Amino acid sequence: MINHIKKALYLLVFTASFSAVATPSDDYFRAIKSDNDDSLIKLFNRGFDPNTKDSQGQPGLLLAIKEPSPKVTKVFLDFSKTNVEARNPKDESPLMMAALKGQQDVVARLVARDADVNKPGWTPLHYAATNGHVAIIKLLLDKYAFIDAQSPNGTTPLMMAAMYGSTDAVKLLIEEGADVLMKNEQGMTAADFAERGKRPDAIQLLGAAMRAKRPPSDGKW
Repeated sequence: MINHIKKALYLLVFTASFSAVATPSDDYFRAIKSDNDDSLIKLFNRGFDPNTKDSQGQPGLLLAIKEPSPKVTKVFLDFSKTNVEARNPKDESPLMMAALKGQQDVVARLVARDADVNKPGWTPLHYAATNGHVAIIKLLLDKYAFIDAQSPNGTTPLMMAAMYGSTDAVKLLIEEGADVLMKNEQGMTAADFAERGKRPDAIQLLGAAMRAKRPPSDGKW
């Protein structure tokens, strides 16, 4: 009997200690990770800042998209105080992450909330092209994404699609007018990226597009 009482007291003390240590921030990040929309709604209704970042500088909305935690992501997007342009230390925005992850509905919601389609540096279009998400590429281009946007080292979305993305993504970008002759700071074209990535399909598409732009002078293509 005494042992049972001791165990009950120990449990009571442990629970009280845990409650005292836990903070609204703990609940916030736990809700994001577990996709607990009800818990997040309660926190926001109590005035918790939806733009709180974790110790690595990652904003909550970006974390939710990255997990992914779709129900929590919807709560963020429904909440008017959410800053949809809150970025992490790598200057990645929620729109970039949604484009990379292929979350078309989230991309559409973010664009509807005026997320920056043409931010300087790496752009959402670069990220969509990297994983070959054709529908998202189309959506971003329809919203006036700059097709030849250049990263800090001059890399374009077509170059990313050529090395990492899908054949359909390369084809779409070419058809939409991407400059196949552009070079980055290392002097590499999209065709060079395709060769480095060992992408014969992309090499063929890009070769045909380059021949249409100008005749070869060195016997290549």
